[in-house]
Amino acid sequence: MRWRDLLFAHWRVDPETVAPKLPEGVSVDTYDGDAYLGVVPFVMADIRPRGSPIGLEFGELNLRTYVTVDGAPGVYFFNLDANDRIGVRIARSLFRLPYYRATVRIETRGDGTTRSVSFSSRRRTKRAPPARFQSRYGPDGDFSESDPGSLEAFLTERYRFYTADDRGRIYYGDIEHQPWLLAPAWAEIEDESLFQANGFDRPTTEPTFHFAAPIDVTADRIRRLQS
Repeated sequence: MRWRDLLFAHWRVDPETVAPKLPEGVSVDTYDGDAYLGVVPFVMADIRPRGSPIGLEFGELNLRTYVTVDGAPGVYFFNLDANDRIGVRIARSLFRLPYYRATVRIETRGDGTTRSVSFSSRRRTKRAPPARFQSRYGPDGDFSESDPGSLEAFLTERYRFYTADDRGRIYYGDIEHQPWLLAPAWAEIEDESLFQANGFDRPTTEPTFHFAAPIDVTADRIRRLQS
């Protein structure tokens, strides 16, 4: 698959804000003592099994944090909202991820460092807390790889995600891609209720924004973590 028009929006929070929301066995990962909550809107394009000539494309929005399991770093998703019914069903069944159907609208202008994205999402899944998001964003500088050990690398260079089923069993999935090319970003978040939908107060810290260059990604099948 190919990920594009991706914004990383991150808020610094107390680790004790995040820890109670994680399943047993999943620990908060911190940078200089701080945990982070991230909101990430983007487009998933050309999603297909290896060798298939036809792929899906849809907009996605997720709320995430950063964790470790037995010392291995990864991403933990609180929600993933997407506007493709088939993709949501596949992701829920194959990857056990908390996907929800949403109406997502995306408009873009320009290219490269002049790219501008308008992204809106409104959850449609019944029996789930309502969630909405509306923002405009784009790069505000040149693209480059993150320095090892930097905050940018901590937040973005993660190649495993974790999830848990209703019985508390932990699963993981690995992804592969080249290092992110990131640019500092500007963003105007006009409406947002993802934090509330997931039981968080909206952070009062100033967010940091990064815009990612398009990147090709391969995802492996999900596996159960052996205890």
